[in-house]
Order: sequence, then structure tokens, then C-alpha cells
Amino acid sequence: MQRRYRVVIAKPGLDGHDRGAKVIARALRDAGFEVIYAGLHQTPEQVAETALQEDADAVGLSVLSGAHLTLFPKVVELLREKGVGDVLVFGGGIIPDDDVPRLEAAGVAALFTPGTPLQEITSWLERALDDKAATERPEGAQSLAQRTSGNQSTT
Repeated sequence: MQRRYRVVIAKPGLDGHDRGAKVIARALRDAGFEVIYAGLHQTPEQVAETALQEDADAVGLSVLSGAHLTLFPKVVELLREKGVGDVLVFGGGIIPDDDVPRLEAAGVAALFTPGTPLQEITSWLERALDDKAATERPEGAQSLAQRTSGNQSTT
């Protein structure tokens, strides 16, 4: 992990089943991510505002109610409107295979369904954010870790 990434985990909509979201939040925390758990019954507006206020690198959404085709794209749209469209959005829950292409087309980077190994989720997120950070850094620029490691040369 190039740095400690900030991830908002949220349960948008009326879905009140949060065990899976809490398991993901704990797995991410244990893997070295800084996790902000937004809790149950969040509106897409609240999720996007939390991501903005917390300077999140990623937002993880969990929906078991079947409202993923409405809620996930709305969060992506609101993040773009707030000027933080570069925040990586991923999701999980009961998501039929037929819905995956629509969610990906709407800007959801990855979807994980029940039974996905936690290591697969944490590894994917770390790789995705490391790759994103590497492509955003101008050529020759040092990462924060490189700048603070004391291994830089002085002239």
C-alpha cells in the first residue's frame, strides 16, 4: 500500500442489514485502510458529502434491498457534481449478474457479492487505489512515502 487510504463505507437507502458492511469495514481496517463507517439509512447525498468532507479515496456501498441500480449510480453522479468524481466507488450486496454491466457503465469500479473472500476485496481495493495514485502522480514526482522516508538526495 503506497499510503494509508481513506475509505467511507455506507449503507444507502432503507436497507437495515449492516452486518456485511461492518465485516468489510473491519477487514479494510485490519488491512491498513482508514475506514469511516457512515452507518445505516444514508441518502446518496449524505454519502457523497461524507466522502467529500472526509477526503475519501474510495466509497464502499452495501445494498441488500434491490435498490442498487438507483442508489449506486446516484452516489457516483453526486460525487462528480461535488468535484470529487475521482473517488473510487465499489459496492456489494445482492446484485444480479444482469445488473453488473449497468452499474459498471455508471461508474462503479467493482462489485462483490456475498461469499467473496475478504482478502480478495482488500487486495483489489489496495491495487486499485495504488494504480490510481500511480497514474495521478506526475512523472518524476515522489510519493508521500518516498518524500518522508529520508532516502531522498539533497542538492
